[in-house]
Amino acid sequence: MRVLGIHLAPLVIPLERRLQTYAVFHHVSTFFFLGISSTIFMVFLLFTPLCWLVLPYWAWYIYDFNQSSRGGRRFEWARRNIIWTWLRDYFPVRLIKTADLDPAHNYIFGSHPHGIMGMGAFSNFLTEANGFSELYPGITMTLLSLKLMHYFPIYREYIMALGVCDVSKESIQCLMKRKGQAITIVIGGAKEALDASPGCTRLVLKNRKGFVKLAIQTGAYLVPTFSFGENEIYTLVNYSPPGSRLRELQRKIQQKVGVAPIVINGRGVFNYTLGFLPYRKPITTVVGHPIPVVQNPFPSQEEVDEVHDRYLSELKSLFDEYKERCGFPDEKLEFVD
Repeated sequence: MRVLGIHLAPLVIPLERRLQTYAVFHHVSTFFFLGISSTIFMVFLLFTPLCWLVLPYWAWYIYDFNQSSRGGRRFEWARRNIIWTWLRDYFPVRLIKTADLDPAHNYIFGSHPHGIMGMGAFSNFLTEANGFSELYPGITMTLLSLKLMHYFPIYREYIMALGVCDVSKESIQCLMKRKGQAITIVIGGAKEALDASPGCTRLVLKNRKGFVKLAIQTGAYLVPTFSFGENEIYTLVNYSPPGSRLRELQRKIQQKVGVAPIVINGRGVFNYTLGFLPYRKPITTVVGHPIPVVQNPFPSQEEVDEVHDRYLSELKSLFDEYKERCGFPDEKLEFVD
């Protein structure tokens, strides 16, 4: 039924679909609002008679501030919560394995594209909804995010429980000390979110080589991954093409604050036209073959460039091989600065 151009959801919906919508509402609300709201709440309480309730937490916060750079604090029960299977089935999200990973090595997964919130990487690498640990036995996966995300009180505890650490050099070197470790980096970052629009596959990867240098320094193998459908789950209301004045303004703001200034539209809880929930569009994450890397604590620029070129080639081959079976036969992959 439509009212004033808004497509309303039917009143009678199977319980299974309601649970899926609840899971997505929980995740999206947490992603967008928990960090800011928890910070405001915890700071506000400091200036009330109830400050004694939060002072112990703030003391812990200061003591534990750099834990996200020291391996984090993951809990398997958080990663295996049933809510993540509901989240997976909402789209649905799939995971395709193309090769085994030897636990005798460490791995750096490059996750592409960033999209609005990296739903494919979250579902497949940060939770056990698709059985990552069973597909890759002996591999412990950690997803890396901006250090900024770990500044927010309460929210930092939530994401660390799932296995999130920050993307600093110190954090990566700490995680790579033990064998059988894998980290996922959403390489395009917030800059790539400016192109998170349906029909667009533009990856900010042409000159991003820091992850390659770290792979060589630590001896970690590189693993390209691509999530088909990641850019289809939201519409960018303020999408602007590269080179436009609005895009340049967005780039400058993103460089200053670390977050892309975008306006998105999806669906709502009770309608299919307006809202901040993602559309029900399938997402398929394909994990490519590992690229062997010879460890060198002091790699030359030529060595970094060579491995980077190999990574781009492997990623493009992975994209071209799977795009048709994942529903994007005419999609073209573009690497940009």
